[in-house]
Amino acid sequence: MTDVTQVTQATARWRTEAAGDGVLLDGFHALKHALRFGAEVTVVLTSDRSGVAQLAAELAPDVAAAVDALAVEVPATVLRELVPRLHPTGIAALAARPPRAANLAALARRPRTAPVVVLDNPRNLGNIGAVVRLAAGFGATGVVTTGDVDPWHPTVVRAGAGLHFATSVEQLTLSQLPDGPLYVLDPEGDDIRTVPFPDDALIAFGSERHGISEELRGMATRVVAVPMRPQVSSFNLATSVGMGLFHWMSGVGRGSVGGGGGAASAGAAESL
Repeated sequence: MTDVTQVTQATARWRTEAAGDGVLLDGFHALKHALRFGAEVTVVLTSDRSGVAQLAAELAPDVAAAVDALAVEVPATVLRELVPRLHPTGIAALAARPPRAANLAALARRPRTAPVVVLDNPRNLGNIGAVVRLAAGFGATGVVTTGDVDPWHPTVVRAGAGLHFATSVEQLTLSQLPDGPLYVLDPEGDDIRTVPFPDDALIAFGSERHGISEELRGMATRVVAVPMRPQVSSFNLATSVGMGLFHWMSGVGRGSVGGGGGAASAGAAESL
């Protein structure tokens, strides 16, 4: 049983850090991923400590001890007050956001052995989180967003399932993009199946509504397109990123291939 003093201290720390730069890890899976990839997890709250321990033992025994050491059991009413949209797993945590300087250094490091995904002025927070999750899964060097949406917004982190800590996620201007050949996905580009992506590529995708900006297009080393059935407007943004990263990983495009069809927008006709 957690004592009253521990509960009071943990909830006070939560309120302080949540009002500052604390990154909300919403649910067990987000916490699991954050711990696996070295996040500095500062406070973990749950209304069912034994249930969380069982969940950790079943799904992530590699972090079970860390979860057990960090978790503080608080009344369900208190947890709901602190986290109104509580994850079904009944656990939430806060972590320190990685230093920007460390992320920038990782993005700039050469030679790069995996691409950087560039999202040009994305608008849909869920899409950004899904892209972070994809980038982590493919082992991309990082995800860079341009525009005014913070890629560490709580809704983005929720959609990313804690995998912001598995890659370098930063918001930059176009002039701040890391060095490297820039491959821009656009319907007017060359068939992606004929164009290999090098390991140090920047692979850029346009916004859900407007596609790639003219400024970024003008910076491109190569403009490429994903073939798509005619009369279909576009692929979802995260789907496009997944195809682009799979194309890089598989080494596809080292020879000419046949095929037809239209070309897909790199952005998504997403409901905004």
